[in-house]
Amino acid sequence: MARIGFVGLGVMGSPMAGHLKRKGGHDVVVYNRTAAKAEAWAREYGGASARTPREAARDADFVFCCVGNDADVRSVTLGGDGALAGMKKGAILVDHTTASAILARELDSAARGLGVGFLDAPVCGGQAGAQNGQLGNATNNDNTLQNTLF
Repeated sequence: MARIGFVGLGVMGSPMAGHLKRKGGHDVVVYNRTAAKAEAWAREYGGASARTPREAARDADFVFCCVGNDADVRSVTLGGDGALAGMKKGAILVDHTTASAILARELDSAARGLGVGFLDAPVCGGQAGAQNGQLGNATNNDNTLQNTLF
């Protein structure tokens, strides 16, 4: 199974990370800006919580991000404590946030510069879809990534 970092445990991110742990059997380390949320997730699902996105990304094969908007994505992926700073070469950053194309290009460039892959993969289906493991790709309803990991 894969080692996964998951950044953002809101109404969609928390169940998504939970499915990766419970259904997928992956080793999952989570980060949330509200540390108590990450710690509660770790207790409920049996994964681990990290103090920074960088820590959550350390040694991960995949890092998933599911936060609110462009500024939020930048704050958890870029900079010294951002997820990209902790990712190993060959790992893949997957952003599930419905964000701008400008941000996707920015993250792709930053990731390439570090030898990391990047996938812009916004999801649709809302909270119920996340809880039921029924999310689709917001751009074309292609569930390829979901079917691979869950």
